[in-house]
Amino acid sequence: MTADSDKSENESQHSDKSDNESQHSEEDQVEDKVKEQEEDTGTFKDLGVVDVLCEACEELKWKKPSKIQKEAIPVGLQGKDIIGLAETGSGKTGAFALPILQALLESPQRYFALILTPTRELAFQISEQFEALGASIGVKCAVIVGGMDMVAQALTLSKKPHIIIATPGRLVDHLENTKGFNLKALKYLVMDEADRILNMDFEVEVDKILRVIPRERRTYLFSATMTKKVQKLQRASLQDPVKIEVSTKYQTVEKLQQYYVFIPVKYKDVYLVHILNEMSGNSFIVFVSTCAGALRAALLLRALGVPAVPLHGQMSQQKRLAALNKFKSKARSVLICTDVASRGLDIPHVDVVINLDIPLHSKDYIHRVGRTARAGRSGKAITFVSQYDVELYQRIEQLIGKQLPLYKTEESEVMVLQERVAEAQRLTKIEMKELEDKKGAKGKKRGPADSDDDTEEAAGVRRRIKGKPKYGGKKRR
Repeated sequence: MTADSDKSENESQHSDKSDNESQHSEEDQVEDKVKEQEEDTGTFKDLGVVDVLCEACEELKWKKPSKIQKEAIPVGLQGKDIIGLAETGSGKTGAFALPILQALLESPQRYFALILTPTRELAFQISEQFEALGASIGVKCAVIVGGMDMVAQALTLSKKPHIIIATPGRLVDHLENTKGFNLKALKYLVMDEADRILNMDFEVEVDKILRVIPRERRTYLFSATMTKKVQKLQRASLQDPVKIEVSTKYQTVEKLQQYYVFIPVKYKDVYLVHILNEMSGNSFIVFVSTCAGALRAALLLRALGVPAVPLHGQMSQQKRLAALNKFKSKARSVLICTDVASRGLDIPHVDVVINLDIPLHSKDYIHRVGRTARAGRSGKAITFVSQYDVELYQRIEQLIGKQLPLYKTEESEVMVLQERVAEAQRLTKIEMKELEDKKGAKGKKRGPADSDDDTEEAAGVRRRIKGKPKYGGKKRR
């Protein structure tokens, strides 16, 4: 009996061992496959990109093509229409810019390509990439967006640039009112962030544009999400498109650490100041839901000595660019913005994203937190959840398919700041009122938010609380 039991024990150990071995060999195979895939990313030259553009990619420090570029560039070079579904920060601009520039090299022509984008900032950013990639071949770009002088734009268009990057509304204005401007010879149309273009109710404008450009053209449709509206647009404007899907489900980057903080709505500002204080030395993007909210938060933080700058839709274009440049150049460490900045903006050094107001659409969460942990870097995202946000927050967890950990804070440490923050809140209210009064009739027309957004004129507030400690005041005993 003992011999039998020894034998069966040996057999079970042996089978365990072989199970383990087979498990290890499977794991090894998976690891090898991953390594092979990583090694096999190839170069832009392998994708069929010409030498002069490969050199431009090297100068931009694009060492290897990203997933979307690897899939889209060969298809684009074959002259096919593309539907690209890829998350934010995946290298979409390069995926459509390289095939267009290569086609332009083969048959040079003015008004060659039109790129439609939902926001002004994204338009400027795409233009920068086109100019950088096409610098050695003399590519001329024009950015046509709202908030800028129409006459100056008409002059730029009269010089017949190769590439036009535009928001739909302003482009339609020029097509209808600028003498001698038409797109009858257009060869390429790109709709970047197509879901967002349609969500912003640009459908009428997009229809008008589609009516006045040639049917014989190449069309690229890039979108982070495939909505019904995008499908409708696809049927209307693409011929036998190749569908390229880089991410099948909504996902956030692996190197992004995501947290939530559950707090009563009245203490949001106190917790915000505490976290900024605790992580000082990092750069932050703080997302809020309204334009006035962005201005209020910026004034509040400046009153407490935090270098913050707002960015929202009611600011003039000049001020938006100035705000962005201050943040990009690290002259300001906190950028407070509405969802105007949640998509497409590529600011490499964002360390932390804070959702002061939870986004109403869960998909916007993906885009907001996608501002950090870009291009292989790590980053943090913290979402404030108040008693009124629980349902919205659950939707976000459902969408990303995971439960977020709680960001640990010591309540006693946070509440030390309450008095200082309450004083700053009171003074910010006065400041907002002063700014509104200063705008007068103009302010009534445009709302409080385009007041002196980033003229840093929160000096009144700062004077009133000068000489007091930077954030926290004395600790209570």
